[in-house]
Amino acid sequence: MSKLLLNLRNVADDEIQDVTALLDKAGIAHYRTEPSPWGISFGGIWVRDNEDHPRAKALMADYQQARGERVRGEREAALREGTAETFGSLIRRRPVFVVAVLVGMAVAAALVLLPFVLLRG
Repeated sequence: MSKLLLNLRNVADDEIQDVTALLDKAGIAHYRTEPSPWGISFGGIWVRDNEDHPRAKALMADYQQARGERVRGEREAALREGTAETFGSLIRRRPVFVVAVLVGMAVAAALVLLPFVLLRG
């Protein structure tokens, strides 16, 4: 029976390619399920054989640690060079988007708090 190795929710395409290449190199049989068209399921990478799952998890742990270190290093370098995206740069680049998100957050917070305001009054 197959076991899920990696849920593909919010996983970058390059990471998916890295993981499948890693599994191929290790000779671990796997397959990928695609996300549903309505966003209910986000897809995944599955290991076909249960006996390969512990080895695949160990490979994933090593990969994710190395990737995390590399990405943190890239982020720190971008911050030092002034090329990293910050809230200020996002506002300058996409002001309408930022305002729309902030308004949406305020509306959501108001809807959540509305019952408590009505119960007080």
